[in-house]
Amino acid sequence: MDNNLVLILKAANFAADKHRGQLRKEAESTAYINHPLQVARILAEDGGVSDPEIIAAALLHDTIEDTATTESELAAHFGVRVASMVAEVTDDKSITDKAQRKQMQLVNAPHKSPGAALVKLADKTSNVRDVGDRPAVGWSEERRLNYLDWAKQVVDALPVSNHPLKDAFEASLARSLALVKK
Repeated sequence: MDNNLVLILKAANFAADKHRGQLRKEAESTAYINHPLQVARILAEDGGVSDPEIIAAALLHDTIEDTATTESELAAHFGVRVASMVAEVTDDKSITDKAQRKQMQLVNAPHKSPGAALVKLADKTSNVRDVGDRPAVGWSEERRLNYLDWAKQVVDALPVSNHPLKDAFEASLARSLALVKK
């Protein structure tokens, strides 16, 4: 069997196990695993990314942040490069102030490795689409617009240029802005 395919399937299975029982915050309360799957799909389909380690990192991108998974655990299962990309896109939960954590995403964005920058870009694209199509319960128009503005700032700070994912993000942002302002 193709080792690249095995890596991706192993990452999908690991993420599904780790995110078991977690739900998204939109009205439908969909299974959380749908988000990492969407991020991986955006990378592959909208961005033309075929590097299996980047796809695996996309599938795993929230495991350190939102589960009891450690970077060393990811390294043991998926290798140092995948674990490193996941760690790069992980918010520091020891920073309890959400505004400060968001600010740190802006500060850290320009310093991402190429693979981590693509994962972050696909993640923001997924989130921007959700803010337009399936916003979290209780999010006002103002909060949604603030998120979209902040997400654009993060994406603009990433070291990614002339990539199809940037076009996908911009199209998703424009669509979500139109939906929110309806």
